[in-house]
Amino acid sequence: MGILSRIFGGSNAGASPRRVVVRAKYDAAAKTPQNAKHWAGADGYSPAAALTDAIRKTLRERCRYEVANNSYAKGIVSTLANDLVGTGARLQLKTDDRVVSSRIEAAFDEWSTEVRLAEKMRLLRSGRCESGEVFAILASNASLRGPIKLDLRLVESEQVPLIEYDEFGNPARYYLLDAHPGDNGASTMAGPTMMTALAASGKWIDASRVIHYFRAERPGQLRGVPDIVPALYLFGQLRRYTLAVLDCAETAANYAGVLHTDSPAGGEADDVDPMDTIEVERNSFITLPAGWKMGQLKAEQPTTTYEMFKNEILNEVARCLNMPFNVAAGNSSKYNYASGRLDHQVYHKSLRIEQQVMADTVLDRVFAAWIAEAILISGLIPPALRVAAWPHEWMWDGNEHVDPAKEANAQSTRLLNGTTTLAAEYARQGKDWESELRQRAREHALMIELGLPMPGQQAMSPDGPDPNGGE
Repeated sequence: MGILSRIFGGSNAGASPRRVVVRAKYDAAAKTPQNAKHWAGADGYSPAAALTDAIRKTLRERCRYEVANNSYAKGIVSTLANDLVGTGARLQLKTDDRVVSSRIEAAFDEWSTEVRLAEKMRLLRSGRCESGEVFAILASNASLRGPIKLDLRLVESEQVPLIEYDEFGNPARYYLLDAHPGDNGASTMAGPTMMTALAASGKWIDASRVIHYFRAERPGQLRGVPDIVPALYLFGQLRRYTLAVLDCAETAANYAGVLHTDSPAGGEADDVDPMDTIEVERNSFITLPAGWKMGQLKAEQPTTTYEMFKNEILNEVARCLNMPFNVAAGNSSKYNYASGRLDHQVYHKSLRIEQQVMADTVLDRVFAAWIAEAILISGLIPPALRVAAWPHEWMWDGNEHVDPAKEANAQSTRLLNGTTTLAAEYARQGKDWESELRQRAREHALMIELGLPMPGQQAMSPDGPDPNGGE
């Protein structure tokens, strides 16, 4: 009864309940020799302490070296920049006056072409991959042909060693060196001594003129880390393994044959000097020393797992960039339609997110600076439209569908059942729906004028359609 009383309350009903302590643990937090070795590099540094100037310098230099010497790394970085920026983002204003909006859009497009804005956007993205961050200085370029002299000057991370922040953590100004610290004077008229002095001198630039393009991965992170840092060691493994396989294959190919014997040392076989070489003429019979046989080295490299190993390394390399394997490898031979389509959906979603980040961080700042200068030009922007905020959006290149026929049918279905609009469908292709409709109207009018059949209609002869299909 004592046990039952304790279970069901019994005479101890008025006593305080017994507290049961549940002891649990995380295997990853256990202090075992294996764990200590595996996570020996783990630390509790803050973002600033973990990303000192020396550490960022080492990471930048190694990433740049790998991209310059590894064709896969070079291709991955170039592909990502090309897929993200494409031929460039196109401005589309959302105002009631489409005539003025079209004129401003055309003027911005003309300016962006002259300053090579799309090329600089691609350089920003590839620079972030291999350097971690890139700075764009908004400056005036008097050599531009157009009336707007705004231009973007891109500088690398080393040329901006200091950033000053206000009490809210916002950048207040940037210290820009007069020359790149790594420039030894080889590409300039100044000598190395003068270049050293220039690298040590510089000037402060207000934050309103500087665009700092990088990705913060921790709260409070103020400087960028190359995007390919997690894959840096894997790139090195890929190159070393490829060279090792090639060396083994070349070594086996360098020997036409080898002499070997089953006789013991000092036996009946003739004496032959070890590692001696014999030149063999073409189309000839040769005799061998007594007791010796001729054979060839087996070319066992590359092994059957060579391709599999390289593919796995590339797959792991591309994962840190949200890039599918077939895009990173430039090879879709082992993909079917469904898997290729699924992988590209994830990749394209990642690109859309990065495009939005680039629009918010870079393009909106550039457009605001461009508008501020365009307002000062007589006749470009009417006074009634000189407002502080210009509603707009950026149109990027569309993604080509792997099966255009299926996409066209799906697009037609969406338009028929009212689940989409022409603006949305044209936006998928990176086109302005108003410009496209006006172009279609002009084509329609011209086809009527010339007596040409409309798309999808049967060709008409002067006497009507020919039932036999003849002319």
